[in-house]
Amino acid sequence: MLIDHLNRQLRERADQALTRQRRTAESPCAPLQHVSRPGQPARELLAFCSNDYLGLANHPVLTEALAEGARRFGAGSGASHLVSGHSRPHATLEAELAAWMAPTIPNAQALYFCTGYMANLAVVAALAGPGSTVFSDNLNHASLIDGVRLSKAPLQRYAHCDLEALERLLGQCTTPIKLIVTDAVFSMDGDLADLRATLALAERFDAWLVVDDAHGFGVLGPQGQGSLAHFGLHSERLIVMGTLGKAAGVAGAFVAAHPTVIDWLVQTARTYIYTTAAPPAMAHAVSASLALIAGDEGTQRRAQLQRLITQLRTQLAALIAEHPHLGWQLADSATAIQPLIVGENNAALALSAALEAQGMWVPAIRPPTVPVGTARLRIVLSASHTAQDVQRLVDGLSVATQRAARSLHA
Repeated sequence: MLIDHLNRQLRERADQALTRQRRTAESPCAPLQHVSRPGQPARELLAFCSNDYLGLANHPVLTEALAEGARRFGAGSGASHLVSGHSRPHATLEAELAAWMAPTIPNAQALYFCTGYMANLAVVAALAGPGSTVFSDNLNHASLIDGVRLSKAPLQRYAHCDLEALERLLGQCTTPIKLIVTDAVFSMDGDLADLRATLALAERFDAWLVVDDAHGFGVLGPQGQGSLAHFGLHSERLIVMGTLGKAAGVAGAFVAAHPTVIDWLVQTARTYIYTTAAPPAMAHAVSASLALIAGDEGTQRRAQLQRLITQLRTQLAALIAEHPHLGWQLADSATAIQPLIVGENNAALALSAALEAQGMWVPAIRPPTVPVGTARLRIVLSASHTAQDVQRLVDGLSVATQRAARSLHA
């Protein structure tokens, strides 16, 4: 019975062009990757899909740091942090991350998690509960949404970046504890939350502001310190989650906050307490990544990324203007995430397939990840891309638009 039920559900997903498929990367994360599908040989594709924004995932300094960490501290941690798995590299990294966030959060402390998903689950579920209300942007990441569900706290959702709606909801709230949770850079749209105005509301209504900076850490702000530094914020009301497997190029995540908040997470956060600590070598490699991000090379890579963003947006805007009948839209994003909104699921899949036929890997993103009717290509740039890579993508999209235009007139 279960198998029959699941098969029916899978057929329904296929009928709606919602089936997801995995590919296997046969080479390191880089703009040019050898990728295979089940039953097919690997082929080289120019990838515009990884979150390796600074191009550090295969950086020789980080690969050597990872190997050195394994030689010094072994392959695994052996236990949870609260048993015997909290190693010197973990402690060192947490101190470094706390120092990074100190200009933003007074007396900040940091806690290292295996993944960003686990960190967000921990923060929301541990801090929200009876006597609290959570206020959540409608386009927040699934991990924040799931954290609210686990907390069982009352939820007030507000329209994407609608701070007037958030203000009204805060004004109507009577619970003593209020948590505003928001992405800093929204992962499927690439736009930034107005964190300065959101923090002002938190201070006015005696609320805490939980910020998921997965896509801003390492890229935005002075020395890549993230979205909060980008906005020049400073408050002990801030609780920040940063991912270390995107711009930082390694793995894991951290939460930075007031020392009392971090202590509470250590005592109560189930996704921290009841899981084996990440390998010490990972933390050792992240420490090396922080040095790169904050140094001259990090500055140069962020500048290169910004040049590529400007190039892509300029050229795509011109291409879309030439073909208004297609109804494509370029999202309003100043970040490395540059979504090309196509509309229908099948149209997005066809466009992705057309680019793959030309040797490029740009996945189609469909509901429920994005709202119905907004299927898109999530184009993601890396500092490791070149201007020639971006030109190749634009040329490929130009070929695809010509084919789409001919099919509309056929």
